[in-house]
Amino acid sequence: MTSSRPYLLRALWDWITDNGMTPHLLVDATVDGTVVPDAFVEQGKITLNVGPNAVQGLELGDEFVAFSARFAGTPMDVFVPLAAVMAVYARENGQGMMFGSEPGPSPDPGPGDGPPDDGEPPDDDGDGGGDEPPRRKGGPSLTVVK
Repeated sequence: MTSSRPYLLRALWDWITDNGMTPHLLVDATVDGTVVPDAFVEQGKITLNVGPNAVQGLELGDEFVAFSARFAGTPMDVFVPLAAVMAVYARENGQGMMFGSEPGPSPDPGPGDGPPDDGEPPDDDGDGGGDEPPRRKGGPSLTVVK
């Protein structure tokens, strides 16, 4: 499936502006392809006001966010790959959403990623399992009591 991030970003931007608030983006400025004013980057991150009164030509695309804005009076074109958008929220009350990493196909397992090879051959009773029931590691479990 395609990423849900652009859909969520557009929906949250609409929701925030429809409620008369100012949408802000928290951006990881270290992501390749990110073009933001370096003077305003702190600890690799920047917060951008993307409200209708603050930017011109806002494009909330499927792969990026782009707009023009003034920073300390200097006009600049901003380009942010969606992978760099960490959160969208309302400035006035902080309501919004943090984005996590997108699920995707798992990488091929490398050495040591599979079950350990303890040198014992598999059992031959035909049930495909060992002589003891499999045990889960950690977390709660249920047991049938008769």
